[in-house]
Amino acid sequence: MSDLYSRAGVDVEAGDRAVELMKAAVARTQGAQVLGGVGGFAGLWDASDLLTYRKPLLATSTDGVGTKVALAQRLDKHDTIGIDLVGMVVDDIVVTGAKPLFMTDYIACGRVVPERIAAVVAGIARGCSETGTALVGGETAEHPGLLEPDEYDVAGAATGVVEADAVLGPDRVRDGDVLLAMASSGLHANGYSLVRHVLAETGWDLARHEDDLGRTLGEELLEPTRLYTRACLDLVAHAEVHAFTHVTGGGLASNLARVLPAGLVADVARGSWTVPPVFQLLARGAGSELEGFEGTLNLGVGMVAVLPASQVEAATARLAAAGVAAWELGTVRVETPDDATHHALVSGTKGVRGGAVLLHGSYRTA
Repeated sequence: MSDLYSRAGVDVEAGDRAVELMKAAVARTQGAQVLGGVGGFAGLWDASDLLTYRKPLLATSTDGVGTKVALAQRLDKHDTIGIDLVGMVVDDIVVTGAKPLFMTDYIACGRVVPERIAAVVAGIARGCSETGTALVGGETAEHPGLLEPDEYDVAGAATGVVEADAVLGPDRVRDGDVLLAMASSGLHANGYSLVRHVLAETGWDLARHEDDLGRTLGEELLEPTRLYTRACLDLVAHAEVHAFTHVTGGGLASNLARVLPAGLVADVARGSWTVPPVFQLLARGAGSELEGFEGTLNLGVGMVAVLPASQVEAATARLAAAGVAAWELGTVRVETPDDATHHALVSGTKGVRGGAVLLHGSYRTA
């Protein structure tokens, strides 16, 4: 039976070796709430702690890392892509104010190379450890004929919990609130189809050293997503936060519009921060102004907190102590009839009919 399956292109023994190699990394993410071990049909998590909540709401999210995996495969470096996965999934949960509890992952590949799969999972485990999330299970699926032997894709899902009366979002946002931006670590895991297009058009070598970046282009493009989980939860515990937005696919304005109520507009000053060199480099390669990238890339802003002006100074200090640079990005105000005439107004994104974002000014590059 196993021989027949191997002739079809599926190596069961390689899959078993991959599981053995990843066991220690996965175990390091698990606390007393996790029951059982790697290899079960389902992960078990003791939910007894939820009894201490008055009205617990479970928050869940699922995502992948898009075509950033193609660059990991080109560079044969697989131990950071899992951190990106955790960032894309877990920090979407944190936007609601929820504390992440546990996560599962799924890896599809053309051929199981145990060391490669273990490296991917090690990255996921590292991200889970950094965010306080238990990695309770996963699946590795070999798809010969569907994927090339060295191709793979990753996805994951996570669950968190928040008190019903503590959920963050548009209903809390008020006229006069301040937008507090948190710096990204680079491109994170969005817009890589555009990035790969620029690479193809320019013929840039991923191994070439870029003085502006202080490292090779490939190293810069594989920089893992910054994990904001602990910093954001700390803000929620010590400051009055009305909303967060995670700047992922679609860029800053479209994601910020999702957490604003109808009738309010966020004024965002493009000149309130210096756009990191990697974005400037890509814009030059594409022959584009930075404004042409703002609907795709984060341009240096990875997360935004929306909070009262009275909270900004203390919140900025707490973020700095956590190693996250933060600055005032703009303010929230009541919408006016003139707003609709601005070509830079962004609203109605991702199916959400809420508020709007108005980008103004020019980006700062030095």
